[in-house]
Amino acid sequence: MSKQSKNPETIALHGGDYRSDPATTAVAVPIYRTTSYQFNNTGHAANLFALKEFGNIYTRIMNPTNDVLEKRVAALENGLACVTVGSGQAASTFAIVNVCQAGDNFVSSTDLYGGTVNLFTHTLKKLGIEVRYADPSDPKNFEKAIDEKTRCFYAETLPNPALRVFPMKEVSDIGRKHNIPLIMDNTAAPIICKPLDHGAAVVVHSLTKFIGGHGTVIGGCLVDGGNFDWTADPKRQPLFNEPDMSYGGAKWGEVVPQLTGANVSFAVRARVCLLRDLGAPLSPDNAWGIIQGLETAPLRMQQHCSNATKVVDFLQKHKNVERVIYPTLHKGEIGDRTKKYFSGGNGALVGIEVKGGVEAGKKFIEALKMFYHVANIGDARSLAIHPATTTHSQLTPEELLAAGVTPGYVRLSIGIEHPDDIIADLKQALDASGKPSLKAVS
Repeated sequence: MSKQSKNPETIALHGGDYRSDPATTAVAVPIYRTTSYQFNNTGHAANLFALKEFGNIYTRIMNPTNDVLEKRVAALENGLACVTVGSGQAASTFAIVNVCQAGDNFVSSTDLYGGTVNLFTHTLKKLGIEVRYADPSDPKNFEKAIDEKTRCFYAETLPNPALRVFPMKEVSDIGRKHNIPLIMDNTAAPIICKPLDHGAAVVVHSLTKFIGGHGTVIGGCLVDGGNFDWTADPKRQPLFNEPDMSYGGAKWGEVVPQLTGANVSFAVRARVCLLRDLGAPLSPDNAWGIIQGLETAPLRMQQHCSNATKVVDFLQKHKNVERVIYPTLHKGEIGDRTKKYFSGGNGALVGIEVKGGVEAGKKFIEALKMFYHVANIGDARSLAIHPATTTHSQLTPEELLAAGVTPGYVRLSIGIEHPDDIIADLKQALDASGKPSLKAVS
């Protein structure tokens, strides 16, 4: 059924060909709390380490619990292979380091999560990898930024706080002319958007968010679409075409398809090189927790999106709201991208500018009763935060504006509670934000 079905509700429960545990016939996916795996004999062990055959070696690199999660997420994204890692931030790091080395550069959208901006602008710079930012309002900006050392494009499907859907096909088409893969962070739009179907080569997720969904575990992943030719231009993609002496001179773009019969060189290299050397694996306990969330992710996304639509309608009419930011409210071509790339909903993230600026925004957040004031999105619970002083606080004023973070901006992640209760909490908090403080009255 999982191989035949393209429906996310079925894939989330049956994907990955897991039916029951072979040892116990248990239906629920077990947590394999083990560091190591018994080899059949010395020849078997040697073959595994030499990649002459694939199997379990060490949980830093792979684990049976993680394997089920990886196969299901890959199927949900219409990809061929998935590698889980310890967090979404680790996934972003691995995605870049898997194609770039010192002296290389990549082009990233300006619309990014603040932590990713810090990673790209500061930490990767210290490793000798240069980021070049391009405004996605015009896809041609990506082509203008490339040179012979550009290895990939990077963007978020639905970046917060701007919530401008990224022009995936337009940018991926530009990249493929130059043999440059597009890597898409699809954290904010699982189920409702499939970047691989629109030309992306790789998808990354913070599994912590909507896929995990319960705010209990942290994890990330990289999904290999199997749709990018890493050998078409060896000079453009040296890490896949030059000998890797840590594996006897293997050329990943050539050897992986020969070994596996599938074009999953990106995923295999990330697993056997980066996880081997850098660590950052997803623990099997956390993988199990994310599987529990994944099983209901398609249903939750329906409720998230439905609730968000009702919240947007309410916010647009409230007197203390200066502006509402939501994918469908953008005008022109940017707004049209939502219809082009999204199906079954428009996302759970909503931005608002509260009348009265920073102070009114603070009063609004502190007046919320049901919403949680936390640094997360995609939780089953409704969440709120002030990005300029929290998630994006380490950015410069120029970087904040480029990312769409204004002083009075408040980000809402709409949960799956009853919409009447969500709206009631927002109403009382917005009403409170417009009242003068006691100091002002005195």
